[in-house]
Amino acid sequence: MGKNLKEAVKMLEDSQRRTEEENGKKISGDIPGPLQGSGQDMVSILQVVQNLMHGDEDEEPQSARIQNIGEQGHIALLGHSLGAYISTLDKEKLRKLMTRILSDTTLWLCRIFRYENGCAYFHEEEREGLAKICRLAIHSRYEDFVVDGFNVLYNKKPVIYLSAAARPGLGQYLCNQLGLPFPCLCRVPCNTMFGSQHQMDVAFLEKLIKDDIERGKLPLLLVANAGTAAVGHTDKIGRLKELCEQYGIWLHVEGVNLATLVLGYVSSSVLAATKCDSMTLTPGPWLGLPAVPAVTLYKHDDPALTLVAGLTSNKPADKLRALPLWLSLQYLGLDGIVERIKHACQLSQRLQESLKKVNHIKILVEDELSSPVVVFRFFQELPGSDPVLKGIPVPNMAPSAVSRERHSCDALNRWLGEQLKQLVPASGLTVMDLEVEGVCIRFSPLMTAAVLGTRGEDVDQLVACIQSKLPVLTCTLQLREEFKQEVTAAAGLLHVDDPNWPGIGVVRYEHANDDKSSLKLDPEGEKIHAGLLKKLNELESDLTFKMGPEYKSMKSCIYIGMASDDVDISELVETIAVTAREIEENSRLLENMTEVVRKGIQEAQVQLQKANEERLLEEGVLRQIPVVGSVLNWFSPVQASQKGRTFNLTAGSLESTEHTYVYKVQGTGVTPPQTPSGTRTKQRLPGQKPFKRSLRGSDALSETSSVSHIEDLEKMEHLTSGPEQDVLETSSPEPHPGAPTLQDTEQTGALQNGAQRPEDDRPQVEELESLR
Repeated sequence: MGKNLKEAVKMLEDSQRRTEEENGKKISGDIPGPLQGSGQDMVSILQVVQNLMHGDEDEEPQSARIQNIGEQGHIALLGHSLGAYISTLDKEKLRKLMTRILSDTTLWLCRIFRYENGCAYFHEEEREGLAKICRLAIHSRYEDFVVDGFNVLYNKKPVIYLSAAARPGLGQYLCNQLGLPFPCLCRVPCNTMFGSQHQMDVAFLEKLIKDDIERGKLPLLLVANAGTAAVGHTDKIGRLKELCEQYGIWLHVEGVNLATLVLGYVSSSVLAATKCDSMTLTPGPWLGLPAVPAVTLYKHDDPALTLVAGLTSNKPADKLRALPLWLSLQYLGLDGIVERIKHACQLSQRLQESLKKVNHIKILVEDELSSPVVVFRFFQELPGSDPVLKGIPVPNMAPSAVSRERHSCDALNRWLGEQLKQLVPASGLTVMDLEVEGVCIRFSPLMTAAVLGTRGEDVDQLVACIQSKLPVLTCTLQLREEFKQEVTAAAGLLHVDDPNWPGIGVVRYEHANDDKSSLKLDPEGEKIHAGLLKKLNELESDLTFKMGPEYKSMKSCIYIGMASDDVDISELVETIAVTAREIEENSRLLENMTEVVRKGIQEAQVQLQKANEERLLEEGVLRQIPVVGSVLNWFSPVQASQKGRTFNLTAGSLESTEHTYVYKVQGTGVTPPQTPSGTRTKQRLPGQKPFKRSLRGSDALSETSSVSHIEDLEKMEHLTSGPEQDVLETSSPEPHPGAPTLQDTEQTGALQNGAQRPEDDRPQVEELESLR
């Protein structure tokens, strides 16, 4: 028993040992490749990082591999590495160094931006500083908030006032961070009668504050804009500050125009921001510094409340956030900071002054010369107001077409913005959609010039590109209504109203089996439109054609692009209609070809079988015997006619080959008349592209003479081709039902003799041939 027990225990131990070894191998197999073994060397790790940063070089060869950050950018990036090294110091040295960095950076920013006796909070997310300020305002106004918490807010709900022109999502972010319900937000509308439409309505704000106080609410905080996120307008901060002091509301200011506080001359509306309770600055994009935190400057005397609100911290990592900015400010100096911001403002003023001289361009911020943001858009002037393009007729605008023209201008402005971004990438343009003005183009060099290296030459190039695109925009907008009318009047075409398409218009061909009541995908229509698109692109015109929509749940259409010159819309629409009809007929012929050929073969087999039976009856039975038939055929040959059948694909019928063998002429059969082609109805001059209107003014004489030459050429072809055809017909050996009579032949000869040209007319004929 004891011996057997020892063997059993030993077997269990061996089994447990094998299980542990298998588990160890399984765990090591689950570990990713880079972590297996003794680790990777530094070169391999950096190579992996480089590959992740740049990706595949073949994918985007034209894109820049890395942003040009400059030497000041390297200083800012070095600050992050130094912060990691500094955090390894002993606590006493680390505390002294952090205090020095934090106090110096705060003092420098307050002096540069004229914010006296302020404190600074450095944060990575731009909206984080405002959330901390809201928490500080709650602790300041609700003394029992630390003890009672939400019960205090429930009895007297706080109200945060935001402008209607504030950046999107700001109010939702504050409610999520503070744990407040959305009714605590109050959206203040902008001016509707007087002043800018992007400035906060101060009178309406005061009315809202009074109504909230009467309802038992507590007005807590007001967010004003010194340069709105959209167009860069500045609120009346001085008047808002007076209103906030009257009702005990915390005033917070943010916006791109706060950067102008470093300049010698500052507008009064922006200068009033230095008296507010707090402001948020973003020196990173203003100065072209990567990975630099945003800064919120505020004024408060209670350090305990700032600690509770999260504006101050004892963690070394939070205090070392200012290190990159501390290094960068020292490297740039006051002159470098002023020079960069001044350069951005000069770029904006340069563009604004240049755009004032350009027709069909409207500037939205003309009343604020100090604003570093320029917002403009293309618009169509009234007839006769444009001295440059007054030769081009402008259709009268009906009141019912205002909405349609708004959408058309939005699509054109969106196209213009995308074109300018591609042509002048250093401009840093952005395309945005405003609620009142529509789609506009924004130039904000304070946010992009330092990073992209925008110069004055780039602004001049931008203005030149705008001027070069204006004729295209104007011509396209004028041709849209004419295109719609022509398509509506054309049979088989349907005009599709797509407000997002910037071209002349969108058209769809309605084939015979088209279900007009359904918008689902139509395979037959898609096939026709694909062939139509191919035919239109083969014409080599100046217009661009595309097939859409890109999403496959709708019917296919033909999208016609921008027009750079005067386009003959009637010829364009006629060509589309005729070409689509030809494609539909050809496709229908191909679909029926199989059935027609099958029936024709069956009919031919039946007729050939009948012909063989008739031949047997005609020749007799003796001629079918091998030896007897040969002897009989030698003594008395059979004069058998060659009979056969031809199949006419066009007519879909069988025809006898007797006509071919007797008259030595291939039978033509029945052919339908040729479908007229839209591209052939109008004769074009040599070198003239399709869909171009005839020349005007001084070129009228040359055009008339060219047309007369073409008419003479057509008459010559008709006269010379007629006799040749008649002579060919009279050359047949014997008459047949399709051959002309002798009288017709004599008339044809007379016509041929009368059509002869003298020897002196040969140079003119050769000239006409070369002209054609």
